[in-house]
Amino acid sequence: MVQVDKKENEEILQDTVQYLEKRGFENIKADLEGYETPKSYNKKGSEESITPDVVAERAGIKHYFEVSLKSEKPSLLKSKWRFLDVLTRMKNHRFKIVTRRGHYKFTHDMLKDLNLEKDLIKLN
Repeated sequence: MVQVDKKENEEILQDTVQYLEKRGFENIKADLEGYETPKSYNKKGSEESITPDVVAERAGIKHYFEVSLKSEKPSLLKSKWRFLDVLTRMKNHRFKIVTRRGHYKFTHDMLKDLNLEKDLIKLN
């Protein structure tokens, strides 16, 4: 989710964190009240920073989660996903996409454009 969309969709982010807690993830970091904010990465030559929506650990492996919702700025979202995909592969971490009903096609099209093969976590 792009920073612009985070304030509007805080409830969806909260649902995602609850889902991950039920699945046994620990040390959860999210941009929500009561949670530590995940580490941000700054883009060189620009003022943009990339912050994963949720970062959590399970079995000693760090997982990065992105909440996929229809966005006004798909190009920003694409660059964020591309960066997180490369970062997680370099560090042998996991990168997963969480989406909701009504956003499946948008998410599928975004992944197709980026040529990424991801199994989606579908929340209702």
